[in-house]
Amino acid sequence: MVFTRSSLLGVVACPGAESISGDIISNLKSIYLKYYKKTADSLVSRYDYTRDEVMKNINFINELTSTKGPRTKDVTKYKAPSYQIPVKFTRFANGEVKSEIQTSVRDMDIYIVQDTANHYPLDINDNGIPCSMSVNDHLMVLFTTIDAVIGAGANSVTLVIPVYPYSRQHKKKGREALTAAWFGRTCERMGVSRIITLDIHSKAIENTFSSLHLENLHASYQIIRELSELVDLDSDDLVVVSPDTGAVDRNKFFAGTLKKPLAMMYKERDYSRVTSNADENNITHMRLLGDVKGKNVFMADDMLGTGGTLIKAMEMLKSEGAEKIICAVSLPLFTGNAKESFDKAFNDGLFHRIIGTNSVFHTDELLSREWYVSACISELFARTISRVHHGNSLSSLLDNSKIISRHLSP
Repeated sequence: MVFTRSSLLGVVACPGAESISGDIISNLKSIYLKYYKKTADSLVSRYDYTRDEVMKNINFINELTSTKGPRTKDVTKYKAPSYQIPVKFTRFANGEVKSEIQTSVRDMDIYIVQDTANHYPLDINDNGIPCSMSVNDHLMVLFTTIDAVIGAGANSVTLVIPVYPYSRQHKKKGREALTAAWFGRTCERMGVSRIITLDIHSKAIENTFSSLHLENLHASYQIIRELSELVDLDSDDLVVVSPDTGAVDRNKFFAGTLKKPLAMMYKERDYSRVTSNADENNITHMRLLGDVKGKNVFMADDMLGTGGTLIKAMEMLKSEGAEKIICAVSLPLFTGNAKESFDKAFNDGLFHRIIGTNSVFHTDELLSREWYVSACISELFARTISRVHHGNSLSSLLDNSKIISRHLSP
């Protein structure tokens, strides 16, 4: 890791992504501060310098080789770059949007953070008139920002999109668009070199790109850390259940890591029916393969929309004798009346907790609910950005089984 390289790292927060972007930047500063101190201590012992002398020399080299780095009054102290690239966003009355970069980004590596699932009202124009933005609105902001950054001379552009848009439109059943692939290829043609996302719905999406790299992170460590606060992971009463065949690999990983039995729910769906709230679902038949009677159940899935199918799964597990049910979702969208439906399900005793992540912004309206637990994945994204920026390996972040094993070890 080269210190001068860190001054060429810039983060752009699109409207609605300010919260997770701020957390990522805070973690980036912490990462570089720790590395700076560790390197300084090593040089002190190796070259018989005082700590102040080492710090002074490092700051001297940084200022000599980079015009982007921060200038500090005390040359014996480390001052992290701000990393935040100021951008002015404008939304016009007809719905068009404009992105204007407010500082030089020439030759910088820019990481654009976008929360495409944020459906809360946003005051983009700072005029006191907030408006809700759809996924498509967020995508147009993203496209205009990519174009503005590349036009301003950035060296590279990486998208940090925890919720990959249109990821459920990844396979063709008839005369329909493969929109998940189209989105990535569009970004690729615009000049984006990499997309960093979380628990993408289908790994096959990655195979549709020519040169764009897709880094698919997993929230399993963060989820297990929260799960360990809710149940005894060593108990024989814990069983992992896959909510459907599509989530088998994910739950097989949890079952293998936790050394617990795996059960599976088989569902048949009518895809001609589109649901808009949790009271509806398109499931026509459901069966449980495995035994959950008298057991505590842990069930993981990639995303939660209206939540109707998950609630139906909880009802069946309860009818089969399950005791405490804990669900985990990497991408907690909570669309429609999902929150109210889960309130009712919780009051009816269908489940104990739902573990989500901060990949999607939510207010205290959800975060304050007794049944909801939020796992933070901001540090995971910050470490990924830092390693990508310096050309270091991502293996230990993409496959986090070792860090989970260390967490589970007594």
